[in-house]
Amino acid sequence: MGQLKHSVSWWCFVPQPMTPQTFVRAVADLGYDAIDLVEPEDYQLVRDHGLEIAAVRGHALRPQGMNRLEHRGSIEGELAASLKLAADWHIPYVICFSGNRLGLSDEQGAGNTAANLSYFAKMAEDAGVTLVLELLNSKVDHPDYQADSTAWGVKVCQMVNSPRVKLLYDIYHMQVMEGDVIRTIRDYHAYFGHYHTAGNPGRNEIDATQELNYRPIAQAIRDTGFTGYLAQEFIPTGDPVAGLKNALEICKV
Repeated sequence: MGQLKHSVSWWCFVPQPMTPQTFVRAVADLGYDAIDLVEPEDYQLVRDHGLEIAAVRGHALRPQGMNRLEHRGSIEGELAASLKLAADWHIPYVICFSGNRLGLSDEQGAGNTAANLSYFAKMAEDAGVTLVLELLNSKVDHPDYQADSTAWGVKVCQMVNSPRVKLLYDIYHMQVMEGDVIRTIRDYHAYFGHYHTAGNPGRNEIDATQELNYRPIAQAIRDTGFTGYLAQEFIPTGDPVAGLKNALEICKV
């Protein structure tokens, strides 16, 4: 069995309800291993507290994403800069986004996304970094986003066929779209490079007020042999430190 490492997403806590300094100190004191989506100007602050940076954005989340060949040029500059930063700071994962359908069929969108990711895979291989295409829900938070199902994302990864291109399996988003989280993890874990959490409904704390049972989910991830990061990405409604402490206690299996 693997041994999970634990991370938490920066944007959910900074600049509100916490300052960068109080957030990073709390995360370190609670026993987390890393932080996701740190701003470059705060990389050193994170490292000074003995924490890793697990994942960063490769390019902006916008309707014009990986799913159209004509977007490659506009993405390449951002992604190249992100990959260089990731290589320099030993950040293992860089997050990519499909973009919106905007009338594009899922079949054509998958083919285009695979073609673009195949092009960028060489850059990722050279940097020693893994690109992770994030699965997001199109029902509540990201209307018309194309990478909104596990099957679609797995199809893209199969077409790319690179160890440096995987999926970011966001448990909250895929619970909204399709549920069946533990079976999906068991069946498709080979394609998952990184995981995000949050409670559903509401994207808040992973406590008893929401429908996902995160301890067996974390156990299922561990049992696949996964040794990467499970990152908390919930928006706190109460004491943020208490929420982070509880989340770690639930998921540290």
